[in-house]
Amino acid sequence: MQDTYSSAQLQDYGRRLATRVCDAHFSTQPVGATLDGPAVLRLTPVRQLNLFVVQQLLAQWTQEMARLRSPYFDYEDAAVRQTLTQLMNLLSRRIRLTRATYEPLLAQAATDTLRAALEPVAIFGDKLFPVDQASATPAQLRDALRYTEVNKPLFQSFIDSLPADVPQERDYLLNRFRLHTEAHYKELQPAEQIMHELSALLPVYAADLREPAPKPAPAEVSTPESKPIPAAAAPEPAPARVVEPTPAPTPPPPAPEPVSAPEPVAAVATPTPEPEPQAAAVIPAPAAPAERVSIAEAVVPGNRLHEKLASSNAKTETLKEKLAQTNAPVSTLADVQPKVESLRNAISINQRFSFINELFNGENMEYHAAIEHLDSLPSADAARQYVQDDLAQRYQWVRKDEHVAKLLRLIDRKFA
Repeated sequence: MQDTYSSAQLQDYGRRLATRVCDAHFSTQPVGATLDGPAVLRLTPVRQLNLFVVQQLLAQWTQEMARLRSPYFDYEDAAVRQTLTQLMNLLSRRIRLTRATYEPLLAQAATDTLRAALEPVAIFGDKLFPVDQASATPAQLRDALRYTEVNKPLFQSFIDSLPADVPQERDYLLNRFRLHTEAHYKELQPAEQIMHELSALLPVYAADLREPAPKPAPAEVSTPESKPIPAAAAPEPAPARVVEPTPAPTPPPPAPEPVSAPEPVAAVATPTPEPEPQAAAVIPAPAAPAERVSIAEAVVPGNRLHEKLASSNAKTETLKEKLAQTNAPVSTLADVQPKVESLRNAISINQRFSFINELFNGENMEYHAAIEHLDSLPSADAARQYVQDDLAQRYQWVRKDEHVAKLLRLIDRKFA
């Protein structure tokens, strides 16, 4: 793991994702709405987020149970332990989370999900160890692994390599897992995969999560010391003054005869300015740019700026016509491809991400609402009318012909 990721950036992304998800969910619920256990497990399409929220609830309950213990009662009694276990199971089926209590849990779950993909060694020490314990057995690690999906095969292979029922010190396990990760790096899940899933809720990029590189600026301090050195060369003008008494050459004014010699030199100098007008003639001549334009036009006809703008305007003006024109070709494809009962089930995971990012501006909730409404419409004409008059105008599907055509083909297959 050569890259170093910023804890502040990871936490900031978690907070922003939690706010967006809660805004989308609780804005459609009555005031004071709460979430129970099943709702927590299916609220987001990213399973790892939901599992880490549940794991945090379990950790909170364990801490509360630890605070119940006192020296006045026997909590190790079999009947007491059985009763406490029953109480824990009962409360686990009575989860009640408001937005104020759920949002910080989801924010931390989003941060931990990214860390599980980017920093598996760090997340191993945070998520797989029992709370407030300095050692752990393989059985305890497997129990905690139930809530981890990202890089699970890597964690599982490490736990299987440990001696059974033997508690190991925390530092020893962390060092050994680090070596295990380096030796089994091929088992690491690509971080881009989990980032792609999270981007359906809120876009995220690995480059934005890295620590900024330090800027080495103090190296310039040595430069001023080198500047005084040329000052030593300043005494050189003194010998230049010594050269000044060379007026001796001034007495040979009778040398005007050689002055006549420079006249032919002047004649030789005259051709030297001649290339200058030639260069000047080359500079103002706009022949080169004219040739470039003509070459561009010859190689790529119709590639001018005004033509591009005209073509884009034409696309904008004929969007409804293009949507309407897809009736004929789509109907033939619907005859070949099998009918689908539900758009939600017919759309693959990759296609769903494509629709969310390209047609719905990355808004996962709005995509699900639109697909659910399309599934409820009675006919293909009604569904096409909804796409053309409502969705295309609301999301400005100007240059989305390919993705819109895919959606319309699915609609025709549903109503075929």
